[in-house]
Amino acid sequence: MEKTVLYQFLIEVPQAAAIWSVLLVLALTVLTVLVARPERDRPDDTPPAALTDRELAAADAADLRRYADEVAVAAAGAAQTARRRRADWLAVQAEAERAWTAYDEAETAARRFAGAGAFGPPRTPHTPAEYAARERHLHRAATAAHWRGELTLRQLGDVLAHRNGWDPRRHPVEQEVLLARVIRDGKLAEHRAAALRERSAWRDAELAAESARTLAAEAYAAAARLRPARVPAPRRAEAVSAARATAGRWRPARVG
Repeated sequence: MEKTVLYQFLIEVPQAAAIWSVLLVLALTVLTVLVARPERDRPDDTPPAALTDRELAAADAADLRRYADEVAVAAAGAAQTARRRRADWLAVQAEAERAWTAYDEAETAARRFAGAGAFGPPRTPHTPAEYAARERHLHRAATAAHWRGELTLRQLGDVLAHRNGWDPRRHPVEQEVLLARVIRDGKLAEHRAAALRERSAWRDAELAAESARTLAAEAYAAAARLRPARVPAPRRAEAVSAARATAGRWRPARVG
């Protein structure tokens, strides 16, 4: 029994020693590599090289060129917006002028009918046939005004339903006077709404034009910074001769 234990000890101890030897060799190898190349694990603390004056100037020029391009694109877009806003304003202005013309015509017609009705409606027999004729006249006149665009569909419905003061028993003269007034009031409301739209469109056009002018000036200034224009000073002799010629040409008139 003792011989067996001694035999196992003599066999296993050398194997363990061999394994530990291999591991120790590997550890030493890794440590040697790390010690030999330390720059791979250390951060690079070397400060960057300072830029030269030429490189700084080139970087500034690139920034100015990029800014000039961006401002030029913005100025072009603002100019296009300003043109579109102006076209919209001109269109709305034309609508307001047409609305004023329509109101002026309706006002003239209302005054004419009011003058005709100042003498009172003519006397007619109050018979069912007369009232039926008056109702047909009112309906025809209101329908014609609606097809001309002088009455809205709601107003036509009020006339046909005899609502809001529309009485088919009135004389046709009174009906024409009332119809002319309603048309005039409607055209006046349309003109006022068109005038409000025109003022709003004008403000939008002015703001767009001011923005376009500002961006155009900024784009011009940015382009001038890229290509500064140098105007040579005139020579002294040329300046003196130009001043003499100007003085001889523009003499003040004598006071007698």
